[in-house]
Amino acid sequence: MDFHLARQFTKAQAIYERLLRAKPYDFQLNHLLGALRQEQGRPGEALELLEKACRLRPLSAPTFMCRGLALDSLGRHADAERSLRAAVGMDPNNFDLWGNLAAHYVIVGRMPEAIDAFKRSIALKPDYAHAWTGLGTALHLSGRPEEGVVCHTRAIELEPRQIRAHFARGQAYQACHCVAEAVADFDAQLRINPDHHQARSFRLFLLNYSAELSPEALFAEHLVYGRAIEAEVARSGGPRNFAGRVRRPGKLRIAFLSPDFRVHSVAFFIEPILRHLDRTRFEILLYHDHFAQDAMTERLRGLADVWRQFAGQASRVVEGVLREDDPDVLVDLAGHTGFNRLDLFAQRAAPVQISYLGYPNTTGLRAVDYRFTDAIADPLGAADQLHTERLVRFAPTAWAYAPPAEAPVPAPAPGGAGAPITFGSFNALSKLSPATIRLWRELLEAVPASRLLVKSVGLVPERWSRTLAAAGLDPARVELRRETAAVADHLALYAQVDVALDPFPYNGTTTSVEALWMGVPLVTLLGDRHAARVGASLLTAIGHPEWIARSPADYVRIAAGLAADQERLRSLRTGLRAELLGSPLMDHRGQAERFGAALEACCEAAFPPARALIAPLAAAIA
Repeated sequence: MDFHLARQFTKAQAIYERLLRAKPYDFQLNHLLGALRQEQGRPGEALELLEKACRLRPLSAPTFMCRGLALDSLGRHADAERSLRAAVGMDPNNFDLWGNLAAHYVIVGRMPEAIDAFKRSIALKPDYAHAWTGLGTALHLSGRPEEGVVCHTRAIELEPRQIRAHFARGQAYQACHCVAEAVADFDAQLRINPDHHQARSFRLFLLNYSAELSPEALFAEHLVYGRAIEAEVARSGGPRNFAGRVRRPGKLRIAFLSPDFRVHSVAFFIEPILRHLDRTRFEILLYHDHFAQDAMTERLRGLADVWRQFAGQASRVVEGVLREDDPDVLVDLAGHTGFNRLDLFAQRAAPVQISYLGYPNTTGLRAVDYRFTDAIADPLGAADQLHTERLVRFAPTAWAYAPPAEAPVPAPAPGGAGAPITFGSFNALSKLSPATIRLWRELLEAVPASRLLVKSVGLVPERWSRTLAAAGLDPARVELRRETAAVADHLALYAQVDVALDPFPYNGTTTSVEALWMGVPLVTLLGDRHAARVGASLLTAIGHPEWIARSPADYVRIAAGLAADQERLRSLRTGLRAELLGSPLMDHRGQAERFGAALEACCEAAFPPARALIAPLAAAIA
């Protein structure tokens, strides 16, 4: 057991297996090896041993607990809950049992029950750092990240090298839009455990907000991640080899993996493409990797030939499903945003692997073959040198937008009714870089009596009033609004905005097209990386390149000019929707056709076709 407790799993495994061969019906050995297998990420083998241990000793609460953990990793959540609740029933004063039951509730998205169970664990053992970390995570996922930070901080005070506390606090800080604090926590986590790939991945996402990092430095950071995870794959036998595979007759099997098949920006943009992909040519598999499910989830499920739920399942289990499903193409829609399965992509889960939509940069993995984009967001030449993937510029713009059915009719611009000119941004606060705030201050100075409306999820008015005031923005000229519960209410708030402002270096995407759909012009600053060129791609697609600034001074000039032209604003309020409807953004069939042609071209390059294919994008891939 000493090797096991020291996490020297290989040595512990060898001893347990040798002893178990001599005593195959020993309860303790079956339990210990089962627990070890679970810690090794091998829940199928763990469950077999733990089931045997349960039969040998039917009233062992720790064994039922470990059995529940294995069942959760296998995606058998109802069975897992029965096992975990049975364990608690056997020993209701055991803090560890309550903590693991609480962790189960987090996996299945039942946060009130998770919070209650973690609190019961802490009541039994107030210095239990693991439960404090779990409580912080449950609070964060309940929309209370500030309280989560407090709990994670308590865990770190109790156990400075607690295996996940810095990582979990970094996530909570990220949800609070405290980017510097989040990066510091991810760095601390990596000092404790340099192989914590999720911490490195979260950190990469946050680096995209930095205007100080050059595109080359940002690319180098992604390469560090890629080389680390590729080295781990090499040590475990190397990536799967699909060499010599020929194309099967019939439809291509296209799998999409995402934690965001729910009400989320990614879902808004992928739905039109999925809805219009040619089902005579493609079979669609959707893999949802999040506990949250809603009306959007149900709509997307209805578009799938195969639908699978992966939330909480171990990587080995997901890898086994992928082997059975055997897709020709696996499309990642997450990149380094939140939890992801990039480790499976590094192991080569499909013959063709593609990154699209969810992340504004390279994955850093050589096993991801292509990244779908457009020539404005990623210009030819320079951008190609900063990606491990080959860039496929499959359409005039890389996005397809489907506006919410409940979107209200655009209201008149407020400035035209005698109200002060209002500039607005409804982007995530993390995108409001210091350079962005300084430029908005200059804009307000250039347009006397104008005001700024900022709305965001997770906005704490008191804190952000201080931040904006420190940057020289007069708090009396800034209105801060929290998130709204309903989409219609969110979109209706554009009635209070004359001109929308795009942040930099990380532009908006959903917020940008929502503003345009509500008749509000958008001003963007053209940057030197994908995240800073999304606004330019969207505006070019709808025929308004004149709102793309080439310099900060140009940004102020364009925004001030729009604010001064009330006749133009009135015209845009009623006309922008028609312009979007006539653009590639809302040519859903055309975008889906272009996307499908790109998929076929990628497959043709990967393995010999069984039939002739039209591949108009072969030149873009070559």
